Amino acid sequence: MSQIFTLLHSDSKTSARTGIMHLPHGDVHTPVFMPVGTNATVKAMTKDWLEEIGFEIILANTYHLYLRPGADLLEEAGGLHGFSGWKRNFLTDSGGFQVFSLATFRKITEEGVRFQSHIDGSRHLLTPENVVKFQTQFNSDIQMQLDVCTGFDTPKDKAKEALKITSDWALRAKAEWLKMQDEKQYKGSLFPIVQGNFYKDLREQSADFVTKLDSDGIAIGGLSVGEPYDVYAEMLNFTANLLPKDKPRYVMGIGTPDYILEAVANGIDMFDCVLPTRNARNGSYFTRNGNLSIKKERFIHDYLPVDPECNCRVCREYSRAYLRHLFKENEILSAMLASYHNLYFLHSMMNEVRNAIANNSFDEYRTNFLNRYNSKEGL
Repeated sequence: MSQIFTLLHSDSKTSARTGIMHLPHGDVHTPVFMPVGTNATVKAMTKDWLEEIGFEIILANTYHLYLRPGADLLEEAGGLHGFSGWKRNFLTDSGGFQVFSLATFRKITEEGVRFQSHIDGSRHLLTPENVVKFQTQFNSDIQMQLDVCTGFDTPKDKAKEALKITSDWALRAKAEWLKMQDEKQYKGSLFPIVQGNFYKDLREQSADFVTKLDSDGIAIGGLSVGEPYDVYAEMLNFTANLLPKDKPRYVMGIGTPDYILEAVANGIDMFDCVLPTRNARNGSYFTRNGNLSIKKERFIHDYLPVDPECNCRVCREYSRAYLRHLFKENEILSAMLASYHNLYFLHSMMNEVRNAIANNSFDEYRTNFLNRYNSKEGL
């Protein structure tokens, strides 16, 4: 049984559920979208804006923070919370996905991952043990094990080999995490990761192994790595049904309404993605009627808010015409306002999702939301 999770309500028609994670820096209501703050900051956002919107947890990345500014400096500053001033919860990704994306600069062995820094070409080694130590120095509220992520269409023999390494690393990570609890009085949780690529027998094997580790929560990795949506949905459903219901479940790297709502319908509690803020920097705004590209000429004389139904500070105070002007002039404020709006949109959507689950109407909410969102009417 998880030591950090209280299940509140399960939807009557789907596997969607609400709950609370009890973490060192406050409770987190689930299902929850976590903004990505790779370098201990969500790009173009202040911590005060994140608090104003209502976020209870954000994500930071071990790979990037290990390289700069370094784990020792972060520990000296009082961990991520002391360094950044964000007093709510941090989840830290182990860096496995970043190493996966640097395929030409890394070598995976049973020991760990040797790689070249994308910053200066210097050589480094990440192991399950030192990744746990780094995240302990960060004082992460939830830390992830180092894993091997494989891409879509990976041959089965390679996927099997990657899974074996990931499983071995999970055992080593847990041993180091227990050691950090004793030696450093570390209070954060460690989540192991289910892998297995898109092979159901490997996924089943991994889910069984991870469940037996008896962790506070479980992550599902290796999805949203280039596969078609229907393949994502099928493998998500298959994997989620293999996991215990009394632990929080985290699907890594999803951040669009359709992917999020599919995850919620399958009983997933946590998700993160850079997409909302990355899209914002490219002038793309979430609205009830789909994504709005502010760069289009037809907004030159449009003095309506981006989304007339949204109550965020951006929609209350600024017009499409002005936001287009900011984007076209490459003003820094463009990225700031668009990022605020997109994160507010997803946070509001998650509030609505939790209310719908509590009222046993999630399936209806999901259908109505996506029908309108995909219609793109009025954009």
